[in-house]
Amino acid sequence: MITVIALAVVPAIILIYYTYQQDKLQREPTKNLVKAFFYGWGAVLATLIVTGPAVGAGLIPTEFHSLGDAVKTAFLGAAIPEESAKLLMLWLFLRKCRDFDERMDGIVYAVCVGMGFAAFENIEYLIAAGSDWVTTGIGRSLTAIPGHFAFAVIMGYYYSLNHFDKYRAPGAGLKMWLYPVLAHGLYDSIAMYAQVSPQLSGVISTIILLGCFWALKAARKRMEKHLIADATSMTGIDEQ
Repeated sequence: MITVIALAVVPAIILIYYTYQQDKLQREPTKNLVKAFFYGWGAVLATLIVTGPAVGAGLIPTEFHSLGDAVKTAFLGAAIPEESAKLLMLWLFLRKCRDFDERMDGIVYAVCVGMGFAAFENIEYLIAAGSDWVTTGIGRSLTAIPGHFAFAVIMGYYYSLNHFDKYRAPGAGLKMWLYPVLAHGLYDSIAMYAQVSPQLSGVISTIILLGCFWALKAARKRMEKHLIADATSMTGIDEQ
C-alpha cells in the first residue's frame, strides 16, 4: 500500500517542487506549501458533495454511448465541479495569506492546491486499478497529473492578475475559473470519448500526450510572464 501511495503522490510532489524552484525572487514558506496541498484534498471532498448526489439522480452519465455523453460527464461531472472546488479552496487559503505578495505566488499556491487534489484522486485510481496499479500510475503520471498541473497554472496565473493587475486585466476574475474549466473539460471529453470508440484509443492517447506536452510549455510561459512582472515591480520600473 505504501508503494501505491508513493507512486500516486510523488509525481504531484515533483511538480510542486519544480514550481517552487521557479519562484526565484522570494520563495514561499514550506509550511504554506504543505497547507495548500491539503486544501487540495478539501477540494476533492467538496467535489464529491456536489457530484455524488448528481450521479445518484442520473444527471451525470456514468456510461458513454456518444460524444455528447462524454462531453456532458467531462464538464458536469469533472471540469466544472472540480475546478470550482479548487478555486474555492485557493481563495480560502489566499484570502488571509500575508505571504501572497507576488504574482508568481498565485501560481505556486494554485499548483499546491491542484497537486493536492490530483494526488488524492490518483490514490483512488491506483487502489481501484488493483493489480494494474503500476500501469495506471505511470499512465496518469504522463497525462492526468500534468493536466491538473496545467489547469492549476492557468488558474493561478489569472488569480494573480485579478489580484495585482485588475485594472489592466478586467476579465481575469472570470478567466481564473473559465479557462481551467474549458481546458479540463476538453481534456476529459477527449479521454472519455475513448470509451465510446475504443478503436480510436491509440489516436486519442497520442492526442492527450501531445496536448499535455503543449500545456506544460504554455504553463512555463505563464510562469515566466509573472516572474518578469514581479522582477519589474521590484525594480520600480513600469511594465511596458
